[in-house]
Amino acid sequence: MKLHSINHSYFKLDGGAMYGVVPKSLWNKLNPADENNLCNWALRSLVIEDEGRLILIDTGMGFKQDAKFFGHYGMSDTKQMDEALAQIGFTRNDITDVFHTHLHFDHCGGSIEKQGDKLVTAFPNATYWSNPLHWDWAVNPNDREKASFLKKNILPIQESGQLKMIDAPTNEFTNDGLLESVPFTKNIRVRFVNGHTKSMMLPQIEYKGRTIVYMADLLPSASHIPLPYVMGYDMFPLTTLKEKKSFLTEAVNKDYILFFEHDPVIECCTLQQTEKGVRMKEVLKLADIK
Repeated sequence: MKLHSINHSYFKLDGGAMYGVVPKSLWNKLNPADENNLCNWALRSLVIEDEGRLILIDTGMGFKQDAKFFGHYGMSDTKQMDEALAQIGFTRNDITDVFHTHLHFDHCGGSIEKQGDKLVTAFPNATYWSNPLHWDWAVNPNDREKASFLKKNILPIQESGQLKMIDAPTNEFTNDGLLESVPFTKNIRVRFVNGHTKSMMLPQIEYKGRTIVYMADLLPSASHIPLPYVMGYDMFPLTTLKEKKSFLTEAVNKDYILFFEHDPVIECCTLQQTEKGVRMKEVLKLADIK
Protein backbone atom coordinates (compact mmCIF):
# COMPACT_ATOMS: atom_id res chain seq x y z
CA MET A 1 0.00 0.00 0.00
CA LYS A 2 1.08 3.55 -0.76
CA LEU A 3 -0.58 6.82 0.23
CA HIS A 4 -0.34 10.13 -1.64
CA SER A 5 -1.60 13.53 -0.46
CA ILE A 6 -2.67 15.89 -3.25
CA ASN A 7 -3.67 19.55 -2.93
CA HIS A 8 -6.13 20.92 -5.49
CA SER A 9 -6.18 24.50 -4.25
CA TYR A 10 -6.86 26.82 -1.36
CA PHE A 11 -10.16 28.59 -0.78
CA LYS A 12 -11.72 30.97 1.71
CA LEU A 13 -14.65 30.61 4.07
CA ASP A 14 -16.05 32.83 6.80
CA GLY A 15 -14.14 32.33 10.04
CA GLY A 16 -17.22 32.65 12.21
CA ALA A 17 -18.99 29.94 10.22
CA MET A 18 -15.96 27.67 10.45
CA TYR A 19 -15.54 28.03 14.21
CA GLY A 20 -19.15 28.31 15.37
CA VAL A 21 -19.62 29.69 18.88
CA VAL A 22 -15.87 30.15 19.53
CA PRO A 23 -15.05 33.89 19.74
CA LYS A 24 -12.95 35.44 17.01
CA SER A 25 -10.45 36.61 19.62
CA LEU A 26 -9.53 32.93 20.07
CA TRP A 27 -9.81 31.38 16.59
CA ASN A 28 -8.16 34.33 14.83
CA LYS A 29 -4.89 33.37 16.53
CA LEU A 30 -5.11 29.94 14.88
CA ASN A 31 -6.15 30.91 11.34
CA PRO A 32 -6.07 34.70 10.91
CA ALA A 33 -8.92 36.19 8.90
CA ASP A 34 -8.62 38.79 6.16
CA GLU A 35 -10.48 42.13 6.13
CA ASN A 36 -13.66 40.32 5.08
CA ASN A 37 -13.47 37.84 7.96
CA LEU A 38 -12.45 35.05 5.56
CA CYS A 39 -9.90 32.39 6.50
CA ASN A 40 -7.78 30.31 4.14
CA TRP A 41 -8.45 26.56 3.83
CA ALA A 42 -7.03 23.70 1.80
CA LEU A 43 -8.73 21.31 -0.61
CA ARG A 44 -6.65 18.20 0.06
CA SER A 45 -7.45 14.72 -1.22
CA LEU A 46 -5.90 11.33 -0.55
CA VAL A 47 -4.89 8.76 -3.18
CA ILE A 48 -4.47 5.17 -1.99
CA GLU A 49 -2.70 2.41 -3.89
CA ASP A 50 -4.14 -0.74 -2.36
CA GLU A 51 -4.03 -4.28 -3.80
CA GLY A 52 -4.39 -3.28 -7.44
CA ARG A 53 -6.86 -0.46 -6.78
CA LEU A 54 -6.21 3.27 -6.98
CA ILE A 55 -8.66 4.97 -4.62
CA LEU A 56 -9.25 8.72 -4.64
CA ILE A 57 -10.87 10.12 -1.49
CA ASP A 58 -12.85 13.29 -2.27
CA THR A 59 -12.35 15.42 -5.37
CA GLY A 60 -12.50 19.09 -4.34
CA MET A 61 -14.71 21.68 -6.06
CA GLY A 62 -13.91 20.92 -9.69
CA PHE A 63 -14.03 23.58 -12.40
CA LYS A 64 -17.46 23.43 -14.03
CA GLN A 65 -19.08 26.24 -12.02
CA ASP A 66 -19.06 29.79 -13.34
CA ALA A 67 -16.82 32.70 -12.29
CA LYS A 68 -19.53 34.11 -10.02
CA PHE A 69 -19.63 30.88 -8.03
CA PHE A 70 -15.86 30.70 -7.57
CA GLY A 71 -15.76 34.41 -6.78
CA HIS A 72 -17.35 33.66 -3.40
CA TYR A 73 -14.45 31.45 -2.35
CA GLY A 74 -11.23 33.32 -3.18
CA MET A 75 -9.57 30.35 -4.87
CA SER A 76 -5.77 30.34 -5.07
CA ASP A 77 -2.91 27.99 -6.06
CA THR A 78 -5.45 25.98 -8.03
CA LYS A 79 -4.45 22.78 -9.83
CA GLN A 80 -6.44 20.77 -12.34
CA MET A 81 -6.93 17.18 -11.17
CA ASP A 82 -4.84 16.00 -14.14
CA GLU A 83 -1.92 18.11 -12.92
CA ALA A 84 -2.27 16.95 -9.31
CA LEU A 85 -2.40 13.28 -10.32
CA ALA A 86 0.50 13.67 -12.76
CA GLN A 87 2.70 14.84 -9.90
CA ILE A 88 2.32 11.42 -8.28
CA GLY A 89 2.61 9.51 -11.57
CA PHE A 90 -1.03 8.81 -12.45
CA THR A 91 -3.85 9.97 -14.72
CA ARG A 92 -7.57 10.18 -14.08
CA ASN A 93 -8.01 6.99 -16.14
CA ASP A 94 -5.97 5.10 -13.53
CA ILE A 95 -8.47 5.84 -10.72
CA THR A 96 -10.47 2.68 -9.92
CA ASP A 97 -12.53 4.09 -7.03
CA VAL A 98 -13.78 7.58 -6.12
CA PHE A 99 -14.76 7.58 -2.45
CA HIS A 100 -17.01 10.45 -1.33
CA THR A 101 -16.87 11.19 2.37
CA HIS A 102 -20.02 13.23 1.69
CA LEU A 103 -21.56 15.14 -1.19
CA HIS A 104 -21.04 18.80 -0.25
CA PHE A 105 -19.73 20.69 -3.28
CA ASP A 106 -16.20 21.18 -1.93
CA HIS A 107 -15.81 17.41 -1.51
CA CYS A 108 -17.39 16.03 -4.68
CA GLY A 109 -17.43 18.85 -7.27
CA GLY A 110 -14.44 17.43 -9.11
CA SER A 111 -16.20 14.11 -9.64
CA ILE A 112 -18.26 15.53 -12.52
CA GLU A 113 -17.08 17.73 -15.38
CA LYS A 114 -18.63 19.47 -18.37
CA GLN A 115 -18.01 18.18 -21.88
CA GLY A 116 -19.82 20.58 -24.16
CA ASP A 117 -23.37 20.73 -22.85
CA LYS A 118 -23.10 17.39 -21.04
CA LEU A 119 -22.17 16.58 -17.45
CA VAL A 120 -20.07 13.43 -17.31
CA THR A 121 -17.98 11.59 -14.74
CA ALA A 122 -14.41 12.88 -14.56
CA PHE A 123 -13.04 9.39 -13.81
CA PRO A 124 -14.41 7.12 -16.53
CA ASN A 125 -12.96 3.87 -15.18
CA ALA A 126 -13.87 4.40 -11.53
CA THR A 127 -16.59 3.11 -9.26
CA TYR A 128 -18.08 6.01 -7.28
CA TRP A 129 -18.92 5.28 -3.63
CA SER A 130 -21.53 6.80 -1.32
CA ASN A 131 -24.02 5.25 1.12
CA PRO A 132 -27.84 5.06 0.95
CA LEU A 133 -28.54 7.24 3.99
CA HIS A 134 -26.32 10.07 2.83
CA TRP A 135 -27.34 9.79 -0.83
CA ASP A 136 -31.02 10.20 0.08
CA TRP A 137 -30.13 13.10 2.38
CA ALA A 138 -28.22 14.81 -0.44
CA VAL A 139 -30.75 14.37 -3.26
CA ASN A 140 -33.63 15.44 -0.99
CA PRO A 141 -31.87 18.22 0.93
CA ASN A 142 -33.26 20.34 3.73
CA ASP A 143 -33.59 24.07 3.14
CA ARG A 144 -30.55 24.93 5.27
CA GLU A 145 -28.15 22.52 3.58
CA LYS A 146 -29.36 22.44 -0.02
CA ALA A 147 -26.91 25.15 -1.14
CA SER A 148 -24.12 22.66 -0.40
CA PHE A 149 -25.72 19.80 -2.36
CA LEU A 150 -25.53 20.82 -6.02
CA LYS A 151 -27.53 18.49 -8.25
CA LYS A 152 -25.00 18.91 -11.08
CA ASN A 153 -22.38 17.31 -8.80
CA ILE A 154 -24.56 14.43 -7.68
CA LEU A 155 -27.22 13.20 -10.11
CA PRO A 156 -24.84 12.58 -13.06
CA ILE A 157 -22.97 10.06 -10.90
CA GLN A 158 -26.09 7.92 -10.61
CA GLU A 159 -26.99 8.45 -14.27
CA SER A 160 -23.54 7.20 -15.31
CA GLY A 161 -24.13 3.75 -13.84
CA GLN A 162 -20.83 4.03 -11.92
CA LEU A 163 -22.38 4.55 -8.48
CA LYS A 164 -22.24 1.90 -5.76
CA MET A 165 -23.32 2.08 -2.15
CA ILE A 166 -21.67 1.14 1.12
CA ASP A 167 -24.18 -0.10 3.67
CA ALA A 168 -24.27 2.32 6.59
CA PRO A 169 -24.89 0.92 10.08
CA THR A 170 -28.19 1.82 11.72
CA ASN A 171 -26.61 2.61 15.10
CA GLU A 172 -24.41 5.65 15.65
CA PHE A 173 -22.17 4.07 18.32
CA THR A 174 -21.11 0.56 19.29
CA ASN A 175 -21.76 -0.86 22.75
CA ASP A 176 -18.25 0.27 23.67
CA GLY A 177 -19.11 3.89 22.85
CA LEU A 178 -17.02 3.91 19.66
CA LEU A 179 -18.17 5.17 16.29
CA GLU A 180 -19.57 2.45 14.03
CA SER A 181 -17.41 1.16 11.17
CA VAL A 182 -17.67 -1.28 8.27
CA PRO A 183 -14.95 -2.85 6.05
CA PHE A 184 -14.20 -1.34 2.63
CA THR A 185 -10.98 -3.15 1.65
CA LYS A 186 -8.61 -5.41 3.56
CA ASN A 187 -6.75 -2.34 4.85
CA ILE A 188 -9.54 0.26 4.99
CA ARG A 189 -12.58 0.52 7.23
CA VAL A 190 -15.23 3.23 7.03
CA ARG A 191 -16.35 5.18 10.12
CA PHE A 192 -19.75 6.88 10.09
CA VAL A 193 -20.61 10.21 11.71
CA ASN A 194 -23.81 12.25 11.63
CA GLY A 195 -23.14 15.66 13.17
CA HIS A 196 -21.84 17.59 10.16
CA THR A 197 -24.28 15.97 7.74
CA LYS A 198 -26.19 12.70 7.66
CA SER A 199 -23.99 9.58 7.42
CA MET A 200 -20.63 11.16 6.51
CA MET A 201 -17.92 8.54 5.96
CA LEU A 202 -14.38 8.66 7.39
CA PRO A 203 -11.89 6.19 5.86
CA GLN A 204 -9.69 4.52 8.47
CA ILE A 205 -6.52 3.13 6.89
CA GLU A 206 -4.01 0.62 8.24
CA TYR A 207 -0.63 1.72 6.88
CA LYS A 208 2.90 0.72 7.88
CA GLY A 209 1.72 -0.43 11.29
CA ARG A 210 -0.17 2.82 11.98
CA THR A 211 -3.84 3.79 11.75
CA ILE A 212 -4.61 6.89 9.70
CA VAL A 213 -8.08 8.45 9.76
CA TYR A 214 -9.20 10.82 7.00
CA MET A 215 -11.10 13.40 9.02
CA ALA A 216 -13.24 15.08 6.29
CA ASP A 217 -15.46 17.60 8.12
CA LEU A 218 -15.60 15.99 11.56
CA LEU A 219 -12.28 17.77 12.14
CA PRO A 220 -11.67 19.95 9.08
CA SER A 221 -8.40 21.21 10.53
CA ALA A 222 -6.06 20.73 13.47
CA SER A 223 -7.45 23.92 14.97
CA HIS A 224 -10.80 22.14 15.38
CA ILE A 225 -9.45 19.55 17.80
CA PRO A 226 -10.68 21.26 21.03
CA LEU A 227 -14.22 20.07 21.73
CA PRO A 228 -16.06 23.44 21.54
CA TYR A 229 -14.60 24.18 18.08
CA VAL A 230 -17.61 22.95 16.07
CA MET A 231 -18.47 24.49 12.71
CA GLY A 232 -21.55 26.62 12.26
CA TYR A 233 -22.09 24.60 9.07
CA ASP A 234 -22.82 21.42 11.05
CA MET A 235 -26.43 20.27 10.89
CA PHE A 236 -26.39 18.69 14.36
CA PRO A 237 -23.67 20.36 16.47
CA LEU A 238 -24.42 18.44 19.68
CA THR A 239 -24.03 15.21 17.72
CA THR A 240 -20.70 16.48 16.39
CA LEU A 241 -19.63 17.22 19.97
CA LYS A 242 -20.46 13.69 21.07
CA GLU A 243 -18.73 12.17 18.04
CA LYS A 244 -15.62 14.29 18.52
CA LYS A 245 -15.35 13.35 22.18
CA SER A 246 -15.66 9.63 21.43
CA PHE A 247 -13.26 9.72 18.50
CA LEU A 248 -10.60 11.88 20.15
CA THR A 249 -10.50 9.61 23.21
CA GLU A 250 -10.08 6.57 20.96
CA ALA A 251 -7.47 8.33 18.80
CA VAL A 252 -5.33 9.21 21.83
CA ASN A 253 -5.59 5.73 23.32
CA LYS A 254 -4.71 4.01 20.03
CA ASP A 255 -2.21 6.60 18.76
CA TYR A 256 -4.03 7.34 15.50
CA ILE A 257 -2.70 9.70 12.86
CA LEU A 258 -5.27 12.26 11.70
CA PHE A 259 -5.28 13.40 8.06
CA PHE A 260 -6.84 16.84 7.51
CA GLU A 261 -8.70 17.72 4.33
CA HIS A 262 -8.98 21.47 4.94
CA ASP A 263 -6.09 22.53 7.19
CA PRO A 264 -4.10 25.11 5.19
CA VAL A 265 -0.78 24.15 6.78
CA ILE A 266 -0.96 20.85 8.69
CA GLU A 267 -1.41 17.64 6.69
CA CYS A 268 -1.38 15.15 9.59
CA CYS A 269 -0.93 15.03 13.34
CA THR A 270 -1.08 12.76 16.34
CA LEU A 271 -2.83 13.58 19.62
CA GLN A 272 -2.14 13.68 23.33
CA GLN A 273 -4.18 14.12 26.50
CA THR A 274 -3.41 17.36 28.38
CA GLU A 275 -4.86 19.23 31.36
CA LYS A 276 -6.95 21.23 28.86
CA GLY A 277 -8.22 18.14 27.05
CA VAL A 278 -7.06 16.40 23.89
CA ARG A 279 -4.58 18.47 21.91
CA MET A 280 -2.22 18.10 18.99
CA LYS A 281 1.02 16.23 19.71
CA GLU A 282 3.21 15.70 16.64
CA VAL A 283 2.79 17.40 13.26
CA LEU A 284 3.78 15.24 10.31
CA LYS A 285 3.23 14.42 6.66
CA LEU A 286 2.38 11.09 5.08
CA ALA A 287 5.92 11.00 3.72
CA ASP A 288 7.22 11.07 7.32
CA ILE A 289 5.56 7.75 8.19
CA LYS A 290 8.19 4.99 8.08
